[in-house]
Amino acid sequence: MVPVPYAATVPVYLVGAGPGDPGLLTLRGAELLARADVVVHDRLSAAELLELAPPGAERVDVGKAPGRLTMSQADICALLVERGKAGQFVVRLKGGDPYVFARGGEEATALAEAGVDFEVVPGISSALAVPAYAGIPVTMRYSSTSFTVVTGHEDPASEGSVDWEAAARVGGTLVILMAVARWPAISARLLGAGLPPDTPAAAVQWGTRPEQRTTRATLATLGDHVLTSPSVIVVGQVAGLDLGWFERRPLFGRRVVVTRAREQASELSTRLRLLGADVIELPSIRVTDPADGGAGLRAAVADVARYDWVVFTSVNGVERFFDAVPDARVLGGVAVAAIGPGTADALASYRVVADLVPERFVAESLLDAFPAPPGPPRRGRVLLARAAVARDVLPDGLRAAGWRVDVVEAYRTEAAEPDLAALDAAADADAITFTSSSTVTNYLTVAGIDRVPPVVACIGPVTAATARARGLTVAVEAEVHTIAGLVDALADHLAPAS
Repeated sequence: MVPVPYAATVPVYLVGAGPGDPGLLTLRGAELLARADVVVHDRLSAAELLELAPPGAERVDVGKAPGRLTMSQADICALLVERGKAGQFVVRLKGGDPYVFARGGEEATALAEAGVDFEVVPGISSALAVPAYAGIPVTMRYSSTSFTVVTGHEDPASEGSVDWEAAARVGGTLVILMAVARWPAISARLLGAGLPPDTPAAAVQWGTRPEQRTTRATLATLGDHVLTSPSVIVVGQVAGLDLGWFERRPLFGRRVVVTRAREQASELSTRLRLLGADVIELPSIRVTDPADGGAGLRAAVADVARYDWVVFTSVNGVERFFDAVPDARVLGGVAVAAIGPGTADALASYRVVADLVPERFVAESLLDAFPAPPGPPRRGRVLLARAAVARDVLPDGLRAAGWRVDVVEAYRTEAAEPDLAALDAAADADAITFTSSSTVTNYLTVAGIDRVPPVVACIGPVTAATARARGLTVAVEAEVHTIAGLVDALADHLAPAS
């Protein structure tokens, strides 16, 4: 075939999604997903990766599973050609690496023959990543100095299939992909080729994902266990090693619901995933503009120099306030208080250092730490930028202490529209996290008490009190009222007993 000359058009991108852990996507892959008009993805692509595409991007599921064929390979190739010719920015997101048993070569050939430009973005292959996540190095000095990657998809009894006798003779490590359905025949061929029955063997299902499960046995006995797809099978001396780390994390195998607003969920979700949790993001609230469209906030910002203090009780309040600030110098001479370190960090992102952060991150503690107003003849003024609905403990306490307090509505929170699939998944989760009273009330509004998992974890006493008032049993209340403190407290509660 004569190569098609490269033209200055938008190519179709064949992107390797990696084996499942979204953190294994390459930077180039993430960059392309962020620009996609269309994402054509298979079933092994982590759902989180699809969220990297713009909200308006079309997502086309062409995944194959045992007993289920969404779209034939010929139709997938035709779809890529069609969308590529239409000038759309197409990302073909494929599990693992596009050119390692993923039919990326077939798709590239179809695009080339149709005169559609394409680029290939390699991905981390399951052949290497999955054994590593299971604690199995595919090579070890002196014992396994080579490894062979083989597809198990072909019928071992058919003419022209893999030469399993040759693979057995090579020695080293055998990494076999897509082999579960044909494992009895494959193992029989390997045994017949002379591999000892007690050769270590392991099957790793859903490798690199929170659902990962590793079965360790021997070549002769691995088939006695229940094996399900998708699994990577490793045969060789290294399969007897257990240098585990992934499955030993404190929240591994635990499913945790995150109810924060979608734009704020990333920090909490990331921390939970780093500890091994399977995270279900089910935002119970969404942050919206104030009822007056922000007019009151803009007026307060324009006149901020007349205040002695500006007080922030949330990250949302900080972000909305500074959206209305034309120049941070308008705060010159005005002291700033933050209810906790998260809010203080949000201020720091705007190059503003909080003058006051209480030891405990609740309104009562901020009142205790707040200075007395200046004496006569001048009385001090405080501007409090906060949510439309909030406790009045702070403004009432400041007024009782002699301060003149103006409360300005910086934002509102509303119940989010639930994702039905996420609601069903949440009902079967191990734990749910609440980071504010509004997440509690709105989650119960959209999901109901029957979909509350058995372990309820709250960021602090105010949120916990709201949960208890609504009939929930709070199992975890973070002593340190931050996202990090909440995750640590939940991990301590759910970690397996030593």
